Amino acid sequence: MDTIEIGTKKREEIIDLTREVSRVVAAAGRREGVCLVYVPHTTAGVTINEHADPDVKADILMTLGKMVPDALPYAHAEGNSPAHMKASLVGSSVSVIIAEGRLRLGTWQGIYLCEFDGPRTRQVWIKVI
Repeated sequence: MDTIEIGTKKREEIIDLTREVSRVVAAAGRREGVCLVYVPHTTAGVTINEHADPDVKADILMTLGKMVPDALPYAHAEGNSPAHMKASLVGSSVSVIIAEGRLRLGTWQGIYLCEFDGPRTRQVWIKVI
């Protein structure tokens, strides 16, 4: 297992991990398999989505913000309940096929860390199987 540490800078942001994950896959030397990308946090997530247009990241954050408003009467006393809800919606892991030694992402796809309770230092665990 490999670990990438990411220092987030904003309360909410989406950070492209594709290059870093690709490096881990290349270093593993696997020609075929699966790459699991996992975020061990309850207020962050990981997803695969378009990486050609940066507006998609803003649209994702806007949509999640409308789905999970800050001003609900949340019971969790820490004050970051919306971050927990958004992380649950996005999920904590993605799996990508490895073929011919490379991640088999679609033409427009990238792998993203989704920060919902930053800024923080986040870990991303990567396992090549």
